[in-house]
Amino acid sequence: MPLAVSPVRANVPTMTYDLFIGDQAFSSWSLRGWLMFEKFGLPFRTHMAGLHDGTMAEDLAPLAPARLVPVMRTPEGTVVGETLAMAETLAERHPEAGLWPEDRAARATARWLVSEMHAGFGALRGDCPMQLLKAYQGFAASDAVKADLARLETLWTYARTQHGGARPWLFGAYSLADVFFAPVAARIAGYDLPVGPQAHAYVDAHLADPAFRKWRAAGLAKSYDPEPYALDLPSGPWPE
Repeated sequence: MPLAVSPVRANVPTMTYDLFIGDQAFSSWSLRGWLMFEKFGLPFRTHMAGLHDGTMAEDLAPLAPARLVPVMRTPEGTVVGETLAMAETLAERHPEAGLWPEDRAARATARWLVSEMHAGFGALRGDCPMQLLKAYQGFAASDAVKADLARLETLWTYARTQHGGARPWLFGAYSLADVFFAPVAARIAGYDLPVGPQAHAYVDAHLADPAFRKWRAAGLAKSYDPEPYALDLPSGPWPE
């Protein structure tokens, strides 16, 4: 189900980007790419690639050499894959949109956290694929997943202590750091993973965010049989 084109903020060029994404209920990297546009008011059209329908290679063929989602095409026709490259490209093209924190020290820390998230946390990614359908009960986190969660809490606490103040996001105003950690918040919620009160508050901020809720609602419009990543565990409703 395509998502609506976002409104354009003042002083942002009206030229429209094309963003190619996978299934909203399961594609964590696509969620990142979409939030980069949606949260910062950048004009875009969404296009679905068949991540779980087996048509992704065909759908992305016009964007070669891109082979994964998300991938964007600039208004001038330049194709950019990989969320970190997309983030830096959009921040460079739209400095007024505030994708990175304004403060230089905060911006440096945000880049560090985004880079670590982009490249790391393999146990959490592998054991807990993002799914936005339900909250599993009784999921047993491995020691490696617990280590990833502890590292996340360390990074989040550092960012909020040094730069975030009392506001819910890591660096005060919503930034690319929050974009990159949104799928992690979904994993913590979807598998009821053990984190402390401050981390839970950060997860709750993501779950309550109107953009996140809009993305999840679009994902729920599609049904799957069989359901990707399904576990043989009891589950409850998604935490609202």
